[in-house]
Amino acid sequence: VQLQASGGGLVQAGGSLRLSCAASGRTFSTYTVGWFRQAPGKGREFVATIKGSGGYTYYADSVKGRFTISRDNAKNTVYLSMNNLEPEDTAVYYCAASRQIITSTLRLATSYYHWGQGTQVTVSS
Repeated sequence: VQLQASGGGLVQAGGSLRLSCAASGRTFSTYTVGWFRQAPGKGREFVATIKGSGGYTYYADSVKGRFTISRDNAKNTVYLSMNNLEPEDTAVYYCAASRQIITSTLRLATSYYHWGQGTQVTVSS
């Protein structure tokens, strides 16, 4: 599967953005899709993930209550709705996908085989 992330931009603190991750392929609904982010000088950080059916989601504590991950399998797209953004959310956001990820490893970047190119999110204070 090939992934294309989009929707990033510049927003003021307290604002909102919605990222999209569009996928190719006819079996998208069998993939778990995650969002990760990487700020300058820092490692890649887990943000959120959603299993193929959309019935299971998991968030990093730092975004819980502010970000929502969802998917539309008919459109082969996963979304990350980000509200109440903070300057600390500034990063390049990547979507990633893989099949059959063990639940206990969902937050590990190494669990995801396919990666998109990233989209920049900048939150000004």
